[in-house]
This record gives sequence, structure tokens and C-alpha cells, in this order.
Amino acid sequence: DGTLVDFNATWLGVADFMAMDAAEGDRWKADRLLAAAGFDFVTKRFKPDSIFASGSNMDVVELWFPRLSDEDQMHAVSRFNEITSVQGSSMAVALPGVLDSLRALHTRSYRMGVATNDSTSGAEKTLATLGVAQLFDAAFGYDAVANPKPAPDTVIAFCDLTGLKPGEIAMVGDNRHDLEMARAGGCGLAVGVLSGTGTRDSLAPMADVILDSVADLPDFLAARMSVPAG
Repeated sequence: DGTLVDFNATWLGVADFMAMDAAEGDRWKADRLLAAAGFDFVTKRFKPDSIFASGSNMDVVELWFPRLSDEDQMHAVSRFNEITSVQGSSMAVALPGVLDSLRALHTRSYRMGVATNDSTSGAEKTLATLGVAQLFDAAFGYDAVANPKPAPDTVIAFCDLTGLKPGEIAMVGDNRHDLEMARAGGCGLAVGVLSGTGTRDSLAPMADVILDSVADLPDFLAARMSVPAG
């Protein structure tokens, strides 16, 4: 989100629905929940690296319902997983040029996976909605690994699946959790993109390179491959 799909166009309506659901229809309370999760009511965007921009539904539940029992907490997570899986995927808006870039990368035999703090089901449905599921080896949601981003588990899982080494992997993302995972997992390249909630200032300390969008990735990688080593 913010890497393949337009974060605000896809998720603002979903986030508002979740907040209203959590607030039992109380608009004032829902707005307070959205603000706590990182929504800026002045810019009408989620702040970089905020809970909703980079966290999981478990993170949202722990923030919004800190006093729930473990059982009730899991019920709330299941409820939010259902909302994000169904609504988030159905409302997915691809970023300009990204789908063509994914097809170009696949044609060049790059192995691709999705690492997200959304649910695995939501990620798979989103890829299907966008018509690019067949281009990916797998989608890893926060519930597919023991420790989601920024932990390295997803990098390890992708290596186990593909037989690639971490140093052969480029991690591309729009927030610090993505790049922190790249570093923790030993990825060969950490690529920040400015198409989501992250900014150049928030991404620069962790990124090897910053691109405007995944749409720029095929040309960047082609140029990188053509430069002689040393």
C-alpha cells in the first residue's frame, strides 16, 4: 500500500469505516481514533510511519482497544481483517504505471513477492483485483510469519520459497518498516518510493536509493545491471 496501490485513494474510506465501526457510529470518537492512528485532518492524509500507514490490524486494535481481553482482541482483529480484506481489495487503485512495470519485471524473470502488514488474504485479493496475482510468487501478510515487518521473517520466508539469497533481493517500500526489514534481513538493496506515505526525509536514512514510484524500477534496475562492477 503506497508501493503498488494509491494509499489514500484505496484506504481512506476503509480507515474511516473501521473507525466508525470501532466507535459504534460516534463521529467524534471515530475522528479521535483516526487521529490516534496517524490521520492528519489538515492534509487529509496519514502521516509517514503512522500506525495505519505501516502497522498491522493487531497494532490498530492494540491502539484503539488497549483494555480488551486477549480473546476479545482477537475477535476485533478478525473483524478488521475481514473489513480490510474485502473493502481494501475491492477499492484498490493501482498507482500510475505500476502494473506495466510489474509485467516488465516479470518478463525479465525477476521473482516477486509482496510483504505487507495487511492480512495475507487481503494482499492476495488485492493482487487479484489488480490483475497481477500471477506475476508474484507469494504474498506475505502480517499473519503469514511469526514476526511481521520490520522483523526479517518475511525476507527469510521469501528466500526459503524462491531459493534466493537475501543479498540477491531488493526490498521496495514507502515507509521505514519496509526499509528496516530490508536491513534486518540483509537485503542487497533497500529502495524507498515516494508514492505512498513516506517522504524523502523519512526514507533517506534507511534507503540505498529513493525513486518516485515502482514505475521507475525497471529502468533503474536495467541501468544498475549495465554498470560494470568495481
